[in-house]
Amino acid sequence: MAGQLKPFYIGLALVAVAGAALIYMARRPGSETTVAQTAPGPVDLGDYEGHVMGSDSAPVTIIEYADFECPACAQFAILTGPDVKQRLVATGRVRWIFRDFPLEGHRNSMPAHHAAQCAGEQGKFWEMHDQIFFNHGRWVTERRPERPLRDLAAATGIDMRRYDDCMSSGRYMDRLNQLRADAAARGIGSTPTFDIGNRRVSGALLYDDLKKLVDSAAAAK
Repeated sequence: MAGQLKPFYIGLALVAVAGAALIYMARRPGSETTVAQTAPGPVDLGDYEGHVMGSDSAPVTIIEYADFECPACAQFAILTGPDVKQRLVATGRVRWIFRDFPLEGHRNSMPAHHAAQCAGEQGKFWEMHDQIFFNHGRWVTERRPERPLRDLAAATGIDMRRYDDCMSSGRYMDRLNQLRADAAARGIGSTPTFDIGNRRVSGALLYDDLKKLVDSAAAAK
Protein backbone atom coordinates (compact mmCIF):
# COMPACT_ATOMS: atom_id res chain seq x y z
CA MET A 1 0.00 0.00 0.00
CA ALA A 2 2.83 2.40 0.89
CA GLY A 3 4.39 1.84 -2.53
CA GLN A 4 1.08 2.60 -4.25
CA LEU A 5 0.60 5.83 -2.31
CA LYS A 6 4.11 7.17 -2.97
CA PRO A 7 3.34 8.53 -6.50
CA PHE A 8 0.20 10.18 -5.11
CA TYR A 9 2.14 12.04 -2.43
CA ILE A 10 4.83 13.08 -4.90
CA GLY A 11 2.15 14.49 -7.21
CA LEU A 12 0.50 16.26 -4.28
CA ALA A 13 3.81 17.86 -3.33
CA LEU A 14 4.38 19.10 -6.87
CA VAL A 15 0.92 20.67 -6.94
CA ALA A 16 1.62 22.36 -3.61
CA VAL A 17 4.92 23.80 -4.87
CA ALA A 18 3.30 25.14 -8.05
CA GLY A 19 0.45 26.63 -6.05
CA ALA A 20 2.85 28.34 -3.66
CA ALA A 21 4.75 29.84 -6.58
CA LEU A 22 1.55 31.27 -8.06
CA ILE A 23 0.48 32.70 -4.71
CA TYR A 24 3.91 34.32 -4.33
CA MET A 25 3.73 35.92 -7.76
CA ALA A 26 0.12 37.02 -7.20
CA ARG A 27 1.26 38.97 -4.13
CA ARG A 28 3.90 40.83 -6.12
CA PRO A 29 3.13 44.22 -7.75
CA GLY A 30 1.01 44.08 -10.88
CA SER A 31 3.77 45.54 -13.02
CA GLU A 32 7.41 46.56 -12.87
CA THR A 33 8.60 50.06 -13.61
CA THR A 34 11.47 50.57 -16.00
CA VAL A 35 14.25 53.11 -15.72
CA ALA A 36 15.12 52.91 -19.42
CA GLN A 37 16.02 56.22 -20.97
CA THR A 38 13.47 57.63 -23.38
CA ALA A 39 14.63 57.84 -26.99
CA PRO A 40 13.72 60.87 -29.14
CA GLY A 41 11.31 58.84 -31.27
CA PRO A 42 10.32 55.28 -32.23
CA VAL A 43 13.24 53.20 -33.52
CA ASP A 44 13.23 51.94 -37.10
CA LEU A 45 13.09 48.14 -36.71
CA GLY A 46 12.64 47.49 -40.42
CA ASP A 47 10.22 44.64 -41.12
CA TYR A 48 10.60 43.18 -37.64
CA GLU A 49 7.32 43.34 -35.66
CA GLY A 50 8.20 41.08 -32.79
CA HIS A 51 7.15 37.49 -32.15
CA VAL A 52 3.74 36.99 -33.74
CA MET A 53 1.05 34.46 -32.90
CA GLY A 54 -2.33 34.28 -34.63
CA SER A 55 -3.99 35.14 -37.91
CA ASP A 56 -3.25 38.31 -39.86
CA SER A 57 -7.00 38.63 -40.40
CA ALA A 58 -7.85 38.71 -36.68
CA PRO A 59 -10.03 41.73 -35.87
CA VAL A 60 -7.91 42.78 -32.86
CA THR A 61 -4.14 43.06 -32.56
CA ILE A 62 -2.50 43.10 -29.14
CA ILE A 63 1.11 44.13 -28.62
CA GLU A 64 2.61 42.93 -25.34
CA TYR A 65 5.75 44.64 -24.03
CA ALA A 66 7.33 42.28 -21.52
CA ASP A 67 10.51 41.53 -19.62
CA PHE A 68 11.40 37.91 -18.89
CA GLU A 69 12.80 38.78 -15.45
CA CYS A 70 9.63 40.64 -14.43
CA PRO A 71 7.54 38.54 -11.96
CA ALA A 72 4.31 40.24 -13.06
CA CYS A 73 5.05 39.18 -16.65
CA ALA A 74 5.59 35.62 -15.47
CA GLN A 75 2.31 35.81 -13.52
CA PHE A 76 0.48 36.87 -16.68
CA ALA A 77 2.12 34.16 -18.78
CA ILE A 78 1.24 31.43 -16.30
CA LEU A 79 -2.25 32.48 -15.22
CA THR A 80 -3.64 34.19 -18.33
CA GLY A 81 -1.43 33.07 -21.21
CA PRO A 82 -2.96 29.61 -21.75
CA ASP A 83 -6.49 31.07 -22.03
CA VAL A 84 -5.24 33.75 -24.41
CA LYS A 85 -3.79 31.13 -26.74
CA GLN A 86 -6.76 28.77 -26.64
CA ARG A 87 -9.71 31.16 -26.48
CA LEU A 88 -8.54 34.27 -28.31
CA VAL A 89 -5.64 33.43 -30.62
CA ALA A 90 -6.63 29.91 -31.72
CA THR A 91 -10.20 31.06 -32.41
CA GLY A 92 -9.02 33.84 -34.73
CA ARG A 93 -10.16 36.70 -32.51
CA VAL A 94 -6.72 38.10 -31.66
CA ARG A 95 -3.35 38.51 -33.33
CA TRP A 96 -0.76 38.62 -30.55
CA ILE A 97 2.65 40.30 -30.83
CA PHE A 98 5.29 39.89 -28.12
CA ARG A 99 7.82 42.73 -28.00
CA ASP A 100 11.00 42.16 -25.98
CA PHE A 101 11.51 44.88 -23.39
CA PRO A 102 14.46 43.87 -21.17
CA LEU A 103 14.39 46.44 -18.39
CA GLU A 104 17.40 48.43 -17.28
CA GLY A 105 18.63 47.12 -13.95
CA HIS A 106 17.45 43.55 -14.52
CA ARG A 107 20.78 41.74 -14.67
CA ASN A 108 19.49 38.42 -16.00
CA SER A 109 16.88 39.81 -18.36
CA MET A 110 19.06 40.34 -21.42
CA PRO A 111 20.50 36.77 -21.43
CA ALA A 112 16.95 35.39 -21.18
CA HIS A 113 15.69 37.51 -24.05
CA HIS A 114 18.70 36.59 -26.16
CA ALA A 115 18.11 32.90 -25.42
CA ALA A 116 14.51 33.27 -26.59
CA GLN A 117 15.65 35.00 -29.76
CA CYS A 118 18.10 32.16 -30.44
CA ALA A 119 15.33 29.60 -29.94
CA GLY A 120 13.13 31.68 -32.22
CA GLU A 121 15.80 31.38 -34.89
CA GLN A 122 14.82 27.70 -35.02
CA GLY A 123 11.07 28.37 -34.89
CA LYS A 124 10.77 27.70 -31.15
CA PHE A 125 10.33 31.16 -29.65
CA TRP A 126 6.95 30.47 -28.03
CA GLU A 127 8.14 27.16 -26.60
CA MET A 128 11.16 28.94 -25.08
CA HIS A 129 8.93 31.79 -23.90
CA ASP A 130 6.90 29.28 -21.90
CA GLN A 131 9.97 27.49 -20.57
CA ILE A 132 11.45 30.77 -19.33
CA PHE A 133 8.30 31.99 -17.62
CA PHE A 134 7.06 28.66 -16.25
CA ASN A 135 10.51 27.96 -14.77
CA HIS A 136 11.12 31.51 -13.56
CA GLY A 137 12.73 30.48 -10.29
CA ARG A 138 15.34 28.29 -11.98
CA TRP A 139 17.31 31.11 -13.61
CA VAL A 140 16.10 34.54 -12.48
CA THR A 141 18.40 34.84 -9.42
CA GLU A 142 21.36 32.88 -10.77
CA ARG A 143 24.74 34.55 -11.09
CA ARG A 144 25.22 32.74 -14.39
CA PRO A 145 21.74 32.35 -15.90
CA GLU A 146 23.10 31.03 -19.19
CA ARG A 147 23.44 27.54 -17.72
CA PRO A 148 19.82 27.00 -16.62
CA LEU A 149 18.60 28.84 -19.72
CA ARG A 150 20.52 26.36 -21.85
CA ASP A 151 18.74 23.49 -20.06
CA LEU A 152 15.40 25.16 -20.80
CA ALA A 153 16.38 25.59 -24.45
CA ALA A 154 17.25 21.90 -24.69
CA ALA A 155 13.76 21.06 -23.39
CA THR A 156 12.25 22.73 -26.48
CA GLY A 157 13.97 20.19 -28.75
CA ILE A 158 16.10 22.64 -30.73
CA ASP A 159 19.53 21.95 -32.23
CA MET A 160 21.81 22.82 -29.31
CA ARG A 161 24.90 23.35 -31.43
CA ARG A 162 23.08 26.05 -33.36
CA TYR A 163 21.76 27.49 -30.11
CA ASP A 164 25.24 27.62 -28.55
CA ASP A 165 26.63 29.31 -31.65
CA CYS A 166 23.83 31.87 -31.54
CA MET A 167 24.34 32.63 -27.86
CA SER A 168 28.11 32.95 -28.11
CA SER A 169 27.84 35.25 -31.13
CA GLY A 170 25.49 37.66 -29.36
CA ARG A 171 23.93 38.37 -32.72
CA TYR A 172 20.59 39.57 -31.36
CA MET A 173 22.00 42.06 -28.85
CA ASP A 174 21.62 44.99 -31.23
CA ARG A 175 18.00 44.05 -31.92
CA LEU A 176 17.22 43.78 -28.22
CA ASN A 177 18.80 47.16 -27.49
CA GLN A 178 16.76 48.65 -30.33
CA LEU A 179 13.57 47.09 -28.96
CA ARG A 180 14.33 48.48 -25.52
CA ALA A 181 14.88 51.96 -26.94
CA ASP A 182 11.77 51.73 -29.11
CA ALA A 183 9.54 50.73 -26.19
CA ALA A 184 10.87 53.63 -24.09
CA ALA A 185 10.34 56.02 -27.00
CA ARG A 186 6.71 54.89 -27.25
CA GLY A 187 6.17 55.81 -23.62
CA ILE A 188 6.08 52.29 -22.19
CA GLY A 189 6.71 52.80 -18.49
CA SER A 190 6.24 49.34 -16.98
CA THR A 191 5.95 45.66 -17.80
CA PRO A 192 3.79 43.99 -18.80
CA THR A 193 2.11 46.65 -20.91
CA PHE A 194 -0.47 45.88 -23.60
CA ASP A 195 -1.54 47.93 -26.59
CA ILE A 196 -5.04 46.62 -27.36
CA GLY A 197 -6.37 48.35 -30.42
CA ASN A 198 -6.08 52.05 -29.54
CA ARG A 199 -5.94 51.47 -25.80
CA ARG A 200 -2.89 50.94 -23.57
CA VAL A 201 -3.16 48.96 -20.33
CA SER A 202 -0.46 47.95 -17.85
CA GLY A 203 -0.32 45.13 -15.32
CA ALA A 204 -0.78 41.37 -15.18
CA LEU A 205 -4.34 41.23 -16.54
CA LEU A 206 -6.64 38.35 -15.71
CA TYR A 207 -8.38 36.69 -18.64
CA ASP A 208 -11.86 38.12 -18.03
CA ASP A 209 -10.50 41.66 -17.86
CA LEU A 210 -8.47 41.15 -21.02
CA LYS A 211 -11.44 39.70 -22.87
CA LYS A 212 -13.56 42.75 -22.03
CA LEU A 213 -10.87 44.96 -23.57
CA VAL A 214 -10.73 42.74 -26.65
CA ASP A 215 -14.52 42.88 -27.03
CA SER A 216 -14.43 46.66 -26.70
CA ALA A 217 -11.66 46.99 -29.32
CA ALA A 218 -13.52 44.70 -31.72
CA ALA A 219 -16.76 46.66 -31.29
CA ALA A 220 -14.92 49.95 -31.91
CA LYS A 221 -13.77 48.66 -35.29
